[in-house]
Amino acid sequence: MEQFNLDMTKLLKGEEVQLPFYNFKTGFREYRGDIKKLGKEDILVIEGIHGLNDRLSYSLPKESKFKIYISALTQLNVDEHNRIPSTDGRIIRRMVRDAKNRGITGKTTLDMWDSVRRGEEKNIFPFQEQADVMFNSALIYELAVLKQLAEPILFGIERDSKEYLEAKRLLKFLDYFLGIDTEAIPKNSILREFIGGGCFHV
Repeated sequence: MEQFNLDMTKLLKGEEVQLPFYNFKTGFREYRGDIKKLGKEDILVIEGIHGLNDRLSYSLPKESKFKIYISALTQLNVDEHNRIPSTDGRIIRRMVRDAKNRGITGKTTLDMWDSVRRGEEKNIFPFQEQADVMFNSALIYELAVLKQLAEPILFGIERDSKEYLEAKRLLKFLDYFLGIDTEAIPKNSILREFIGGGCFHV
């Protein structure tokens, strides 16, 4: 956090900073010559799940921050009495993204999920009401798109693993949806963060 705040402070003073890249496949921070410098009219955008917590950016005055909270809140029901949990949509998003971009297996994603949820309860949800604005990033059609990408990952989880029952539950859940070809998704859709092929470098 100290290095993060030092870099932010330097950027806001107009100084050059070399930003690190976190390699999810190796688990280590790397410096690849990514030099940044803000112009006088530029805005510093910080993206990350801990961004709402002022402890992360303690060196910046509160009045200089505009906090945006983006969360995927699924708004679909199976029937009049049963809604589709946002949690299921989120874990499927994560599983597809992790397999595609981070070399992480579906089994590992499911194994880590309890830890992810505990981290949310401790480090994200307590701060969400401090946001200046909130956006729902869930798309009505996204599970139909993610279906054909998630199913092979879930089918790859071995029957004798402790994650198998959860994989089986998610596969049954995905049976509610008819698949949609990823080519039909706009290149600037937020869904492209998870399925790839977007027009933004993220």
